[in-house]
Amino acid sequence: MASGEALTTSGYIVHHLTNLTAGHGFWTVHLDTLLVSGLLGLFCFVGMAKLAGRATSGVPGKMQALVEMVVSFVDQQVKDTYHGKSALVTPLAITIFVWVFVMNAMDLIPVDFLPVVAGGLGIHYLKVVPTTDPNLTFGMSLTVFVIMMVMGVKVKGVGGFMHEVFTVPFGAKLAPLNLLFRIIEDIAKPISLSLRLFGNMYAGEMVFILIALMGLWQLPLALPWALFHILIITLQAFVFMMLTIVYLSMASESHG
Repeated sequence: MASGEALTTSGYIVHHLTNLTAGHGFWTVHLDTLLVSGLLGLFCFVGMAKLAGRATSGVPGKMQALVEMVVSFVDQQVKDTYHGKSALVTPLAITIFVWVFVMNAMDLIPVDFLPVVAGGLGIHYLKVVPTTDPNLTFGMSLTVFVIMMVMGVKVKGVGGFMHEVFTVPFGAKLAPLNLLFRIIEDIAKPISLSLRLFGNMYAGEMVFILIALMGLWQLPLALPWALFHILIITLQAFVFMMLTIVYLSMASESHG
């Protein structure tokens, strides 16, 4: 695309799955992931801030009603799932749900539209769905993991936290085994959280790319898949949010 030459089928797929990068090796930065996720986050923050400033206690507008529904829904999920006391969990859950949803929703834009526009500006590669980048999903899951650890220490204290690490579930006599199980459990949480979101969104993006390869024959398939994909992007945002709430709830609970 960058040179205007026709791409083979494999070249077309690889092109759409290649990030715009800077740097080399371990320090490679995916610029498109940072740019798109940052702009979407800023858009949501500014949009919801302005909406909150214009909110009315009377009959709400359509956008206010939509946001109130989302906030009420997420708040109820937190009340039903999180058994501790923290002013952080509900705002964090709302942020995760909205941000992940809008990043996932970029998958609904025709796969060639933004890359072609970027190509006209001299940008050769552009992946527009941030959640198809494992670097982003791992980054988000590791952030949740750090918050979970900090919350566990804050709620239980250092002594209580270490006591739980070495005594649950088999008692103090099997402290090394308890520690091993705890390490495995804690490592599995961010890995599963990130890979679930990445895997589902990557697969969905791949289907859109394969449909786009069909030329005019893509029209009967693109719309049904896009409509079905709306369910997927919403469900994945919900799952990421719910698992975050569950992990924070587990971190705040005492096992005696």
